[in-house]
Amino acid sequence: MMPPFKEAKTAQAAALLLQMAGGQMSYMKLIKLLYLADRHALVTWGRPVTCDRWVSMKNGPVLSNTLNLIKKHPPGEWRQLVSKATEYDVRLKVAEPPQDRLSEAEVKLLKQVHRKFGAVAKWKLVEMVHTLPEWRDPGQSAFPISPEDILRAEKWSDEDIKAVLCELDAVAHSERVLEPVA
Repeated sequence: MMPPFKEAKTAQAAALLLQMAGGQMSYMKLIKLLYLADRHALVTWGRPVTCDRWVSMKNGPVLSNTLNLIKKHPPGEWRQLVSKATEYDVRLKVAEPPQDRLSEAEVKLLKQVHRKFGAVAKWKLVEMVHTLPEWRDPGQSAFPISPEDILRAEKWSDEDIKAVLCELDAVAHSERVLEPVA
């Protein structure tokens, strides 16, 4: 089980990527960059940045909850930092986005992802993510992508995959137990 989705952290990661891009970009490209950051974090550290739910869609892997934030733009940290999508673009709403939810390593990773892929055109980026081994063409539907799918694609051993999944499950359980009651 994956730890709960972290909207505030995801909003800060998106805001940082938007800031590095000059304040605006296609939301499809933003989602691809966030996915690549999550994927790299999982493969490198055994945990993603956003804890979003990943799915294979027609245009490649997508962060499901993040796409919902973009499409529905509900009140919350996302709305405070990222504009409502207009003509498939989103904009940064603040001059200096906060980074208090991101670790130094996560900020560094997001900067690396932007350096490596930030100048790539959105449709070229779509082509690139279609080559990732965990992506499957869903047609007009969507298929879930699990952490196990990514780790197996990266040739992790069954034992190491099991250890990461157990750790993610333990973190998910502890975060749910410690979650404040509304």
